[in-house]
Amino acid sequence: MNSSVRIAQDSIIPTIMCGGSGTRLWPLSRKSFPKQFVPLIQGKSLLQLTFERVSGLGSLQMVVASEEHRFLVQECAEAAGVDATLLLEPVARNTAAAMTAAALNAPLKALLLFLPADHHIPDSQAFAATIHQGIPAARNGCIVTFGVQPTFPSTAFGYIQQGEALSDLGAARQVRRFVEKPDDMLARELLLEGGYLWNAGIFLVQAEVLLSALRIHAPDILSACQQAVARQTTDGAFRRLDVQAFAACRSESIDYAVMEKAANAAVIPFTGAWSDVGSWNAVAELSQADAQGNRVRGEGHILDARNTYIHAPYRPVVALGTQDLLIVDTPDALLVADVAHAEQVKSVVAQLEAEGVPQAQHHRRVVRPWGAYDCVDAGPRFQVKRIVVKPGGSLSLQIHHHRAEHWIVVSGTAEVTNGEFVSLLTENQSTYIPVGQAHRLANPGKVPLEIIEVQSGSYLGEDDIVRLQDTYGRAN
Repeated sequence: MNSSVRIAQDSIIPTIMCGGSGTRLWPLSRKSFPKQFVPLIQGKSLLQLTFERVSGLGSLQMVVASEEHRFLVQECAEAAGVDATLLLEPVARNTAAAMTAAALNAPLKALLLFLPADHHIPDSQAFAATIHQGIPAARNGCIVTFGVQPTFPSTAFGYIQQGEALSDLGAARQVRRFVEKPDDMLARELLLEGGYLWNAGIFLVQAEVLLSALRIHAPDILSACQQAVARQTTDGAFRRLDVQAFAACRSESIDYAVMEKAANAAVIPFTGAWSDVGSWNAVAELSQADAQGNRVRGEGHILDARNTYIHAPYRPVVALGTQDLLIVDTPDALLVADVAHAEQVKSVVAQLEAEGVPQAQHHRRVVRPWGAYDCVDAGPRFQVKRIVVKPGGSLSLQIHHHRAEHWIVVSGTAEVTNGEFVSLLTENQSTYIPVGQAHRLANPGKVPLEIIEVQSGSYLGEDDIVRLQDTYGRAN
């Protein structure tokens, strides 16, 4: 147990697992910006909604996330008004390792509620009530999982078969077996037979119970995580697992590593609305359909079309005479797919990656801890960026060996360090940063700072940054 976690031994700790490769909702979601960070629901991200949904279940929240996404997680936590501890994975090692590391960072008697960051559950009260139904069984030494009442024969989810009710443990039932994602025929058979739930990947368990199960069923994973936690470092809200020890851990899901083998697994059904937002078809269903089954978000326009979904936040997109199509527009990539092929989008991403297409993994707009930048235009020896710095935000003090920069303030106030001189620039004012000059951009104001940056030089890559000082602890 990590003694720095100062909570009551009998508290619930919502622990959000924030992994993901960003492939299933491409091009909106990408590896550098997975779907849990995309503002999909009324301007809020799925992670922010998850923070809000579990805020009443425990006073402290933990998040297990990758080092790459730490500032995105922190930004979502701030937007939700949550004080969360971020446990950072140096490499992805699936849910068994993530849950083990979290359990080793919690009091042994604490109940850990493990849940994905990218699910949409609109009824938070119904969700909380279902979680509370699992507390008696979890207190009694069960690993409680929560299954969703299926509404159609899905081939995208695993299934849990419910067994007998557990005596004196409320709504909890034995887990008879787990079924991997079935084909269409088997999915229909499971629904006709009854007693099966979709596997939502949500667990409620005492830390010591989970660790005991790992000691029996996956001792190698437990050992590797114990070493990673023993050598982890703390940096403010960030806890960084040891790179070497965690990288040596076997990558496996908690279902394979523990749940399919454990005799103390229990399940509780959740009957409310739930979506893992795992495909563009699932995203489309979050919008109201018209009489012809069309759904539109943003600047989409439909003419003589049926069952067509358009996601067009940036510019007009017109669907004329289409049927059964998904159309997803972003500033630098466009997806047009038949609804029957929605589950194959990740295969497209794999092909783009193999061909070296940068849009497979990265957006034109890049989020940073101080704000964001958008690459507006680029060509040989020049690049134009729109930079937005949050109030109080500050870029690193840095130099570039191969490029000069021109900054033009569009709105807000810029504090500019240019060599030995520090000055304030306001709207319509500009400055020039020569090659090799130490410089910094900061926003001392209370409103966002927006500037246009024009780079020119022989090399314009992001790796031509030598950070001399950095507020956020980033290395070169």
